[in-house]
Amino acid sequence: MSRILPNLLMGGALALLLAGGSMYTVNQGQTAIVLRLGEVVREDVAPGLRFKMPLIDTARMFDRRLLTMTAENKRYLTSEQQDVQVDYFVAWRIANVAQYYRAAGGGIEEQAMTRLSPIVEDALRNLINRSTLRELAEAGRGDVTTELVAQINRSAATLGIEVADVRIKRIDLPDDTSGGGESVLDRVYNRMRADRQEAATRTRAEGQERAELIRANADKQRQVILANAERDAAKIRGEGDARAAEIFAAAHGRNPEFYAFHRSLEAYRAALADGQTTLVLDPDSEFFDYFERAQR
Repeated sequence: MSRILPNLLMGGALALLLAGGSMYTVNQGQTAIVLRLGEVVREDVAPGLRFKMPLIDTARMFDRRLLTMTAENKRYLTSEQQDVQVDYFVAWRIANVAQYYRAAGGGIEEQAMTRLSPIVEDALRNLINRSTLRELAEAGRGDVTTELVAQINRSAATLGIEVADVRIKRIDLPDDTSGGGESVLDRVYNRMRADRQEAATRTRAEGQERAELIRANADKQRQVILANAERDAAKIRGEGDARAAEIFAAAHGRNPEFYAFHRSLEAYRAALADGQTTLVLDPDSEFFDYFERAQR
């Protein structure tokens, strides 16, 4: 009887131990894998109370929520060969827990970050190398972010990781004036100033070209207007002269004697208009014909 009680107690303790080792809990926001002698036998275990083989099975829990990775003062070259310092952060989650466990050396987050970091940096380097400094200031645009995330996920899939977002927090120009030369900021400002001056020169040249074109068109229109006016004036003068000739001809036809007399008077007036003219003519000249008639 004295030996039965200890055996019962030992058996009860062993049963409690086995029962406790066969149950595990997966919290909300977590997933789990079950390892049997180091091999994955179950993965993506949903939250709740779960069971496993005691002693030979081990449960490992992992966070399925978004995690972040940050990096500071990473140096890249833009398409303008401008050296920049970039701070960024990455939002990521575990997409394939079994693959993540194997790739991260047993699911160690630091080791996963060590493998994810060069993937993100290579994608950022490709983006920055083909972008100008001005374009990088707009790196938060949706199309750029989507392209960057897609490129990273193609490589991060081997780690069982899905990147949800990548954002550039800050872009700085490194201060390299320790050697006594021109600082990067000064070079950037000088380049910007030169670009603005070039744009202003180009705009002025385009304005002058436009002004010359407008003046040329105005001169052409002026010449056309003057030519048309001269043509119309000549036409009107011709019509007036023709009408005057017609009137004179009609008047001459009605009374030729009076017409001849009027023409003689006009000739006398024109010849003696200044009052100082001296005429030396034959007294029988036709010029004095009406003077002689007036004396008769």
